[in-house]
Amino acid sequence: MSENSNVKTLTFGCRLNTYETQVMKREADKAGLENAILVNTCAVTGEAVRQAKQAIRKARRENPDARIIVSGCAAQTEPESFASMDEIDLIIGNDDKLKSQSYRALPEFGINNFEKVRVNDIFEVEENAPQMVDAIEGHTRAFVQVQNGCDHRCTFCIIPYGRGNSRSVPMGAVVDQVKSLCGNGYREIVLTGVDATSYGADLPGKPSLGQLAKAIIKQVPSLNRLRLSSIDSIEADQDLFDLLAHEEKFMPHLHLSLQHGADMILKRMKRRHLRNDAIEFCDKVRDLRPDISFGADIIAGFPTETDEMFEESISLIDACGISLLHVFPFSPREGTPAAKMPQLDRGLIKQRAAKLRSKGEAAYQNHLDKMANNAQQSKILIEKSGIGRTENFTMVELYDENGGVLSNLPTGAIVTARINGHNSKQLSAVVKQADLKQVLSEA
Repeated sequence: MSENSNVKTLTFGCRLNTYETQVMKREADKAGLENAILVNTCAVTGEAVRQAKQAIRKARRENPDARIIVSGCAAQTEPESFASMDEIDLIIGNDDKLKSQSYRALPEFGINNFEKVRVNDIFEVEENAPQMVDAIEGHTRAFVQVQNGCDHRCTFCIIPYGRGNSRSVPMGAVVDQVKSLCGNGYREIVLTGVDATSYGADLPGKPSLGQLAKAIIKQVPSLNRLRLSSIDSIEADQDLFDLLAHEEKFMPHLHLSLQHGADMILKRMKRRHLRNDAIEFCDKVRDLRPDISFGADIIAGFPTETDEMFEESISLIDACGISLLHVFPFSPREGTPAAKMPQLDRGLIKQRAAKLRSKGEAAYQNHLDKMANNAQQSKILIEKSGIGRTENFTMVELYDENGGVLSNLPTGAIVTARINGHNSKQLSAVVKQADLKQVLSEA
């Protein structure tokens, strides 16, 4: 739980939620809200909703006098479910959570005629106002929201009903936000959105995500590293490919929304790509940037998934060269078409999810082996005591030339190190004395 003297926060779900929690906290402080807990929920799975409710009950037990205000995608899509919880004082919508007036001059909670649920129709929101933040609490890299909402209707996904239609932040506002964060000491920026690769379709001139990234790198020379959060590979534009091929500041890691490896299931999901599209994309990017690493989301146990179809998801991990796998056991979300399809047995779904995770772990070990065997030099962004991330987002522990853990490296610094092994969880790397002195002198 994040906190200051007035407002505590609980965040669930994606990087966009992490970013928006900072905005919520700032706006609540601006409104003068005191002794409150802001909960930013996620609706992507039933388990995410369950965890949020569990955390809310715990927060009430530990903070009996605090006001608990709940928002986020789950609160937007199923407000009455949260309204039935006595632990919650107020529920506000996903758009209003970013506005100070939502937290200003609130009446005493629990009085007669108090409106506990304040959730508007998210599809009425047509603009994505830029939300400037000075820092992302608890993070060494900063997230910048470039887009919100989604115009696609994948049959399993409830998120468009929590976020509304796709809308983009104007390029100038994004560049200004990056400049501000770099001025505050951030060396790495991550561009985030619900469907980030749809960026710009609603803006004048229809700029692409790749064009935005190019503009950021050109107009913010102090920026050291630029990353993307999850993307839909079928929407990748030529400017993104150009950046991968030619721009060192554009980090070689992409997290792909693949979801499945069988064409029939992809069609039933209403995805816009097929199996070979994903494989061809990964092959093309790897040719442009050999040091690239891929993460991916895959759903286990989608309705009608046969053993043969499931095996196509297993084989897709090797075919695409995935090294960091996020597995989601299928969770029917009320109001989506997939919830009405013939469901698989929950036990079978859990078995398939476990098998996918096992395959993902083997792929990650293979990734660590390759990096360790290449003994390559890498620039590491320090996240915490002696631990950082390589350019391709692999975790690494840092040592000095005598084998001592470098626990004194400043968080947020970038240090050059040579990979020399791994312990099955993360890489290990050695920092030369000269490089160590340089990064300490810059702190």
